[in-house]
Amino acid sequence: MEVTLDRVREIFDYRHDGCLVWKVSRGAAMKGDKAGTINGYGYCMVWVDGKWYYTHRLIWLWHHGYMPEYDLDHINRIKGDNRVENLREASRSCNMRNMGNRKDNKSGVKGVYGDSSGGRCCASITVNYKTYILGSFDDFDEAVLTRLAAEQCLDWSNCDSSSPAYKYALEHRLIRKEC
Repeated sequence: MEVTLDRVREIFDYRHDGCLVWKVSRGAAMKGDKAGTINGYGYCMVWVDGKWYYTHRLIWLWHHGYMPEYDLDHINRIKGDNRVENLREASRSCNMRNMGNRKDNKSGVKGVYGDSSGGRCCASITVNYKTYILGSFDDFDEAVLTRLAAEQCLDWSNCDSSSPAYKYALEHRLIRKEC
């Protein structure tokens, strides 16, 4: 059985820094202690009535009165920042788009990488688990702009206004910020 709003408010208080604290003592956890533990992926989780819950989902329930049907996205990409204003409901694909670069990304721009034959840059984009090659370019900036154009054609600006391609293009004055 899913936890209810009444149950969450019965056992937790919400702090404005995005933490839940225990209203009651439970085992080793004392009243006023921060609730939860960090899992292997960096998300805070809490044990409630025999089931693990992501803390950010309980915080959403606390503030909005319902458990989100889809994913919750941490807008600033910081998994531990569970302030309610940093959370938004998002589809799985939108949430995945808002992920930062992978640790093995060498270019600094998601979807832009060096061609293994050397000297050229490639741009790609993944949509619904299918990767599309956008082209191979002599110029890194051209590859970034192609990736950004693909994101905009797919209306990803609603999901990822801070994409690495967008940030790079702004920083290197390849585009101007809209007013």
